[in-house]
Amino acid sequence: MADKELTDSTSSTSHASNPLTRKLNKILETRLDNDKDMLEALKALSTFFNENSLRSRRNLRSDIERRSLAINEDFITTFQAVKEKLDSVYAEVEGMNTCCQDMTSRLKAAKEQTHDLINQTTNLHAESQTLHMKAQVADAFLAKFQLKPEEVKALRGTRDGSIHLDFFQALEKVKKIHNDCKVLLRTNQQTAGLEIMETMALHQESAYERLYRWTQNDCRTLTGDSPDVSSMLCQAMESLQDRPVLYRYTLDEFGTARRTAVVRGLIDALTRGGPGGTPRPIELHSHDPLRYVGDMLAWLHQATASEKEHLQSLLKKCSTTDEQTQEVLGHITEGVCRPFKVRVEQVLVSEQDAVTLYKLHNLLKFYHDTIGQIINQEAALLSTITEIQDLSHRMFFNSLNCHGNKLLDKVELPPSDLGPTASLNQTLQLLKDILACHDASVIDYDNKKQDFKQILNSIVDPLVQMCSVSASRLNTSDMATYMINCIYLIQNTLALYEFTDTRLEMLQAQVDAQVDTLVSEQASFILNRVGLAHVYANVQQHQAKQGPLSNLPGMDPLATKSAMNKFDSYLASPDSLGIPQCGLILSARVRENVKRQSVDLICGAYKQMYEAVCKPENEYKEPQGIVPRTPEQVVKLLS
Repeated sequence: MADKELTDSTSSTSHASNPLTRKLNKILETRLDNDKDMLEALKALSTFFNENSLRSRRNLRSDIERRSLAINEDFITTFQAVKEKLDSVYAEVEGMNTCCQDMTSRLKAAKEQTHDLINQTTNLHAESQTLHMKAQVADAFLAKFQLKPEEVKALRGTRDGSIHLDFFQALEKVKKIHNDCKVLLRTNQQTAGLEIMETMALHQESAYERLYRWTQNDCRTLTGDSPDVSSMLCQAMESLQDRPVLYRYTLDEFGTARRTAVVRGLIDALTRGGPGGTPRPIELHSHDPLRYVGDMLAWLHQATASEKEHLQSLLKKCSTTDEQTQEVLGHITEGVCRPFKVRVEQVLVSEQDAVTLYKLHNLLKFYHDTIGQIINQEAALLSTITEIQDLSHRMFFNSLNCHGNKLLDKVELPPSDLGPTASLNQTLQLLKDILACHDASVIDYDNKKQDFKQILNSIVDPLVQMCSVSASRLNTSDMATYMINCIYLIQNTLALYEFTDTRLEMLQAQVDAQVDTLVSEQASFILNRVGLAHVYANVQQHQAKQGPLSNLPGMDPLATKSAMNKFDSYLASPDSLGIPQCGLILSARVRENVKRQSVDLICGAYKQMYEAVCKPENEYKEPQGIVPRTPEQVVKLLS
């Protein structure tokens, strides 16, 4: 075994030392796909090694050398032409080099000769750049602080005095330049700044003078019913704000033009009416005071609102204060005050109806508050309306006072049924109409309450006084019944309205006083009819020192019992006795109240008489036979 292994090892060693084996192993181990040089060589070999024979393999080396020699010969032949070209180029480059050296020498000599000229040229170039920069600065300065010829021309305008948009642009630039000059005054350019400011100031003054004349003339043309306020005019007003005096004069001119237009518009509305006759002239309704005055006030309200819109349209680009606007608006509406005041005063003076006067007063108050929301309280138009309103207020109360005086001058006698007189009914209807207007009015709470108090004082007091005078010739019962009926109607009228509580309480106090009178009369009448009046009077007046009550004349048991029997008959039918005046009372509540209080009074009188008869010291024998009914029984029968 060991011999066999030794033999194998020796064999493998001999094989490894064989050169052919080594070459084969090397070839087999070679990786041709990674050896690019080998691959390129094999590719080149494949181009001329066509036949794999012994002769070809033996001649391979010589073929390769021969082929390499041919290639080198071809390279030499080809490169010979290149060398000749390069030699030619070299010769030309040599010539150019010689030429350049010559030119360099000449340039050096020229540079030495022109050194001063170059320095001078450089200095001139630097100066040129500096001057160019200064020119740009100067151009920028002139563009910022000077006007162009076309801008100067725009400011000077044309012969017809018209103004265009470029005028405002030029004026704005002048203002800007004038403000920018203030910056120059803080620098070393104070002289230039002052001169430019002076020049711009002259331009401004002439421009504003021209603008003012144009604006003034344009405002004078705004006299139509619906003036067309152009955007150019609005811009002109905005520009004129820098000159407050000119701006104020222009506003005054506008106000004067519009004032004339408003006055003419009112006169046309009064006499001519609208375009084509619609609406009709206001004075055609002069026979109807409410419509006549109402149409004039409505026209004034509409005109005031329209004029405020026109003024706001004119000043929409301006920063005008509300005080200035209201002042101009007040000036515009001031022209209509006199024609309006004259016509309304004629209506008020000629009108006698208190209701119409009060309606006119409320109408004036309503439009005073409505127009007061458009213009301020100091405006002449509102002052005029206030004056007319005060006049209507005075005329209204004068009419009421005259009516009250007429009531007292010619007092009607009460009718047979003790009901209200015709004058009372007419006055109450007048009061209803006035209070209905009062409820519908738009005046504030305090003024409404004050007016109500004055109205009641002017009507109710004379009315109650008239009733008192009218009833002065009546007997007590008739007077009480008549006064109750009259005051009852007055209460019913006032109860429908506010602010009447105090007056109703006062009237109720008068009714209560008259009711007390009727109650007393009713009780006295019943006691007289049943014969107890004498008995009751003696009971009330009796004193202990006079002795027993039964000893007094007419108070003996027999007479007293006879009177009590009559009273017992009354208890059987209490409605059979009563004064006729109670049936004439219009108020069912008052009638029941009189009846109830009369019964209470009779029951109280009976109780006193019953107690007096039952007292032992009065010496009535068998008092139960004289007064068989107790006070409680009497109350139950009469209730």
